[in-house]
Amino acid sequence: MPADSPKNDNNKVPPEPDWYFENGLLVFTASHHLKRGFCCGSGCRHCPYEPKHVEGNTQVRR
Repeated sequence: MPADSPKNDNNKVPPEPDWYFENGLLVFTASHHLKRGFCCGSGCRHCPYEPKHVEGNTQVRR
């Protein structure tokens, strides 16, 4: 491949969106929560922290 040709990005996995709408409600994904860096304690569906739903928790589940 020539040095000046564009790089093929077809094999990249698109990043997870930070949120989506479900039945008119905004739902945050684990990606959003991880970017925030701590648990809000609101009982979010995609909470990536362990134990779940503990406000201020920063321990990520494995």
